Amino acid sequence: MKKRIQMFAAAATVATAFASLASSAYAAAPKESNGMFVDENGMTLYTFDKDTKGGPSACSGGCAQAWPAAMASDSDKPAGKWTTETADGGKQWAYDGKRVYRFSKDTKPGDKNGDNFRDVWHVVKP
Repeated sequence: MKKRIQMFAAAATVATAFASLASSAYAAAPKESNGMFVDENGMTLYTFDKDTKGGPSACSGGCAQAWPAAMASDSDKPAGKWTTETADGGKQWAYDGKRVYRFSKDTKPGDKNGDNFRDVWHVVKP
């Protein structure tokens, strides 16, 4: 009986860990901060000039590793210029029809290391 309780506790811990990992991949609705839009953790959001409004992401492979998509949860609802686009694994936030991303080299809230990167990445501004 004691062994079953320990196994159940271990299984519950693993399930909780996987659930938190899954939910961390999604963002709450973007918000405005200091004249730009940020995610729920205050990390800067960007658009990519090579994306076309309403089209598929032009950022894949190594690009997607450096510029991860700002994903939306199933419960997130579009509002104003904010919409969601179909993306691998779910829905991606889009602003004024352009998909939105984070930059892997931004390490703390407010960093804008990706702004004007290679003249094709830009901070999302209202």
